[in-house]
Amino acid sequence: MTKEAIPSWYFALVVVRDEDRFLVVQERKHGQRWYLPAGRVELGETLADGARREVLEETGVEVELTGVLRIEHTPLPDYSRVRVFYVARPSGAKAPKTTADEHSLQARWVTLAELRTLPLRGFEVLEVFESVLNGAPVVPMSMITAEGTPFGRRM
Repeated sequence: MTKEAIPSWYFALVVVRDEDRFLVVQERKHGQRWYLPAGRVELGETLADGARREVLEETGVEVELTGVLRIEHTPLPDYSRVRVFYVARPSGAKAPKTTADEHSLQARWVTLAELRTLPLRGFEVLEVFESVLNGAPVVPMSMITAEGTPFGRRM
């Protein structure tokens, strides 16, 4: 019996933290609600490169990824979805964009109290940020490597 390849979609979600503030984006889709910077990883792009690109496109802020918070795999009847939650910090100018474009409507730094006043895409945003503030375990970036990378070598 021949087995068919499983179509898979990969998404990078990034928790960008600057002390007690988090970077959020007002999305063009999903009811123009607020969410963390996130998006689909493009063909030929690493998960980390996709994460950095999505943050820059949606918020205008360059980041340094500092670790992996969580990896989710969801098998569905016709495809599977993989979501990687990264933790990051700003690596350059911290001022997020305020002008809408094709990627998002705007972005801003918020505290948890400010986040609670915004219309959110879902409960997940607040849950993730609270978890990070409360010291959720974050694994090193080396947790995700290219196939064939020798064990013990960092990317």
